[in-house]
Amino acid sequence: MLRFISFGSGSSGNCYYLYTDNDGLLIDVGIGVRLLKKSFHNYGVPQNVHHILITHDHADHVKSVGSFSRDFKLPVYATSKVHRGIEQNCCVRCKILPEYKKEIEPNVPLVLGDFKIMPFHVPHDSQDCVGYQVESEGIVFVLMTDVGHVTDEMKNLIGSANYLVLEANHDDEMLRNGPYPEHLKSRIKSKIGHLSNRECGVALAENATPNLKHVWLCHLSEENNHPELARKTIEQVLRGYGIIAGADFKLDVLKRKVPSEIQELI
Repeated sequence: MLRFISFGSGSSGNCYYLYTDNDGLLIDVGIGVRLLKKSFHNYGVPQNVHHILITHDHADHVKSVGSFSRDFKLPVYATSKVHRGIEQNCCVRCKILPEYKKEIEPNVPLVLGDFKIMPFHVPHDSQDCVGYQVESEGIVFVLMTDVGHVTDEMKNLIGSANYLVLEANHDDEMLRNGPYPEHLKSRIKSKIGHLSNRECGVALAENATPNLKHVWLCHLSEENNHPELARKTIEQVLRGYGIIAGADFKLDVLKRKVPSEIQELI
């Protein structure tokens, strides 16, 4: 059986775990290694991680990847630009050893153990950024975070998903009236920034299929969003398209600093 846990989702640190009975895959390692080890222990989860995938080189996604990779002798898969960005990122104190660096390319599939993986381009203001479509045991899981805007390719991938993790970073009004300086507000709202609640809702409403079973909203801003506001805004957008969250598919919000429950993907 395929299972999913979020160990953290937001600017404080991002880390997601997909695993079967025999294999495990981490997507991003932006939380502390001690906390990650503790979470594995507390959940009684088999620590059978064999692969690490990285979306992009910002610190909240990679600050512990070098340490975790070295501790468990794990390969780290990322594009060449993301690997270069990690090497240059001063927040990543322990770098990835050369023998663990593995390069991937968008739209070039790879098979890692129990997982068939398709990386795809995500527009964001990092060195490079990708999302991942992961297939295992006939289940399609898609993760899209730090999304400046939803491309046609990404729309098709939303349509392919049985389970989807999608960014709902900010509420437009909270961002507009919030404490951030104007240059940062402009960056967040840009085509290479972050996805708003309403944009997330429209992407779901226009591209979800009856095959979609569960959506998790990720990477919510602490200053410019709130879990219930994100949920209600997206539910409202969906209703405008005749889609009822909770009936047509489940809709949940991932917490910033607290691990999720273990989710069985069936």
